[in-house]
Amino acid sequence: MPDISLTMLIVLCLAAGAAGWIDAVVGGGGLLLLPALLLGLPHVPAAHILGTNKAVAIVGTSGAAVTYVRKAPVKVKTALRIGLAALAGSMTGAFFAAGISSAVLRPVILVVLLGVAGFVMFKPAFGTGASGQAVTRARTVTAIVLVGGGIGLYDGLFGPGTGTFLVLALTAVLHLDLVTASATAKIVNVCTNVGALAMFASQGSVMWQLAAIMAVFNLAGGLIGARMALRKGSEFVRGVLLVVVFSLVAKLAFDQWGG
Repeated sequence: MPDISLTMLIVLCLAAGAAGWIDAVVGGGGLLLLPALLLGLPHVPAAHILGTNKAVAIVGTSGAAVTYVRKAPVKVKTALRIGLAALAGSMTGAFFAAGISSAVLRPVILVVLLGVAGFVMFKPAFGTGASGQAVTRARTVTAIVLVGGGIGLYDGLFGPGTGTFLVLALTAVLHLDLVTASATAKIVNVCTNVGALAMFASQGSVMWQLAAIMAVFNLAGGLIGARMALRKGSEFVRGVLLVVVFSLVAKLAFDQWGG
């Protein structure tokens, strides 16, 4: 465990709790947790920051996934298939990541996110209830290949907002309400996080003691967030979704033009 002050440890733990809550409701907890680790531990190598981030996040995500599966109508088998495709996609993306400039990707993602925000704002019924349409085999295959493989590839190449993109794509492709889409996304996230954590652990890039302490708070935040989403429903998730999307736009814009 790195040499950090008690005050900084408390700040990191609070950030982990808040990130767990955000991630459980709509994805995007990494927008808070990763910057907190980078700012709080400026002298720690980036690989150790990323590895510790995954070790913390997987605990909260797993807790939220279990909570959702118990109370939301999640098709676990389909979610696992999408998760395995996302795992393969993220590994492929990570392999090619060195040859891709994030400066080129950021403007593209910004445009996509602004389009998504506009769509959600001007389509109030989006994700507020299941459409009643039958999910065909073709749509399931599309979800596995495009949602799992495609967003997994993006996660390996670039990363920010992966959970949010998963929620939106699953809502659109499988006709899910936002609560069920969030639940399904958590299972997919667990699959991708397992692969990433295994890689970082094999390289010795995880600060396990710090991760264990922060993971307790991340788990608490994830459990609270999942229960709030289940209790308050899709309208609540929709509101949080818009906040996270605009936060992601602001972060990407700052990374592109503010530095």
